[in-house]
Amino acid sequence: MSLILASTSPARLEVLRAAGIEPVVRPSDVDEDAVLAAAGSLSPADTVLTLARAKALAVADGEEALDGFVLGGDSMFEVDGVLQGKPHTPERARERWEQQRGKTGTLWSGHWLVDRREGHDGTAGVGAVKSATVEFAADLDDAEIDAYIASGEPLYVAGAFTIDSLGGAFIDRIDGDPSTVIGISLPVVRRLVRELGGSWPALWNRPGAAS
Repeated sequence: MSLILASTSPARLEVLRAAGIEPVVRPSDVDEDAVLAAAGSLSPADTVLTLARAKALAVADGEEALDGFVLGGDSMFEVDGVLQGKPHTPERARERWEQQRGKTGTLWSGHWLVDRREGHDGTAGVGAVKSATVEFAADLDDAEIDAYIASGEPLYVAGAFTIDSLGGAFIDRIDGDPSTVIGISLPVVRRLVRELGGSWPALWNRPGAAS
């Protein structure tokens, strides 16, 4: 039995690897804008859960034979009441950092798990959302923002920041599960696996993860 990760996020992959799991990576290729347009007005929690579900189902419903749990995830950052995904451009990343320095926002991470173990057709799925608050350094200056943007790191992550790489130095405080801010809550995924009748230790497949 394996965990199939419906995401190409390097951060989610590294969190799972550190937890003893080497997932099978399968990109979902979901049109996020189309999914949200079809869903209509959603709360931040429902937004990330809807996208996580769409990604998991896109992989679970594919033609490839699978034997394991398919995990979809999505993260967005809310600051000043505005929900933000990935900035993609340096200009947008700079706008976000100018807005959020010295402030506190909420990182929302949605998780959806589909049962595609042998003998299961993928109709069974469960999901959950976890959030954590993030406080940014107030003394962050323009030169530091420019250098961070030039690194390219903030362009393709929710909220234009990381806590596990270069952006970690600009975060003063996190309230909540740190792995949630990275994009995947290990406690949440464990509970979802158990809810579908699986065993978390059974997913440990990296060398040294289990004796």
